[in-house]
Amino acid sequence: MTDEAALHGQLIDEGPADHRRRAHKAWRNAETIKRLSDRLIGVGPVGIGLDGVLAWVPGANTAYSVGAAAVLAYHAWQARASMPTVARMAAYMLFDSSTSAVPVVGWAIDTLFPGHLMAAKALQKDIEARHGLPEDVDLKRRKKKPKAGKR
Repeated sequence: MTDEAALHGQLIDEGPADHRRRAHKAWRNAETIKRLSDRLIGVGPVGIGLDGVLAWVPGANTAYSVGAAAVLAYHAWQARASMPTVARMAAYMLFDSSTSAVPVVGWAIDTLFPGHLMAAKALQKDIEARHGLPEDVDLKRRKKKPKAGKR
């Protein structure tokens, strides 16, 4: 945003660079939601987060699930995610939120089903396909990859 526009409180679309910046911010926020919702404690491929813990607290489970879904939807809008990605995210979140309504069995399903994680990953893949990884994340991932020829 230009300084003059900032002084007058105007929002100006600055083009592809601005879109990429917003998309990368959405990518990072989706990463946070993945961790909080479904991976605070992880053992191998299985993890549990706030969504799993709150699944056993009537009312809190639905409030958290719907709230996290709304935050992910906002970030999808900010990143200008494709409609198929948004539909996939909505399906994951709808299933995750709807299981909370069924006592005990639904709560167990909600504990084990990583809906927020799946929706956040779908958003991140969409962002990566159109804008690439955020620079700081790209550097971290490059360091983790083994070098060719060394094991």
